[in-house]
Amino acid sequence: MLNQSLAAHVSRPQWGPWLPTGSAGPDFLAAHPSIVPTDFSYGRNETIYGEDEPAEYVYQVVRGAVRSYKLLSDGRRQIGAFHLPGDVFGMESGSNHRLTAEAIIDSAVRMVKRSALAAAAKSDVNIAYALWMMTSGDLRHAEDHMLLLGRKTAAQRVATFLLEMDRRLSIAGMFALPMGRGDIADYLGLTLETVSRTLSQLHGEGVLGFSGARQITLRNRGRLAVMDA
Repeated sequence: MLNQSLAAHVSRPQWGPWLPTGSAGPDFLAAHPSIVPTDFSYGRNETIYGEDEPAEYVYQVVRGAVRSYKLLSDGRRQIGAFHLPGDVFGMESGSNHRLTAEAIIDSAVRMVKRSALAAAAKSDVNIAYALWMMTSGDLRHAEDHMLLLGRKTAAQRVATFLLEMDRRLSIAGMFALPMGRGDIADYLGLTLETVSRTLSQLHGEGVLGFSGARQITLRNRGRLAVMDA
């Protein structure tokens, strides 16, 4: 399995120009001569892979945005993560995917065979280290998300989400959300009405501004940070 093979090959990496500082660089899945990536385009709401399907490939968002989610037994949807340009996803510890991945908007996704990436990691310490760091980041995100769902109030959850998107998407203090409020609600474990009401309240208090349905400006990050604490 890919994740189990990483630790043995991680030591004193020689930093390459593509090595990620958060998400991977745009050419990460083409960073080794033995890796031959393939790019695919997906339309809005199109499935990239389904829950319990064989995990034969690893994916990277080139353009657009992807959500990964699980349908609960009562029909509700729980979104586990949003994958944005540069993000690598689909790195499973087992042989099958635990979640479903869908394009949120029209997206381009790069994919490589999992076996080829694991083989490259055995011979290239940079790739092994990058994969190790991304796996650790995925685990940290899962732990933070579990805390968010289990312990934070509705307002705190929305504040956490806005700060996360600000870090990942902000350009000149403004960011455009690729996902709608229904996706945000399913990510935060809230109802659509609660998300809309909380965003309206923050707008009314001058904490954030709207420019169109999904263009957001954070006017008071300090207030959001206090809410998120």
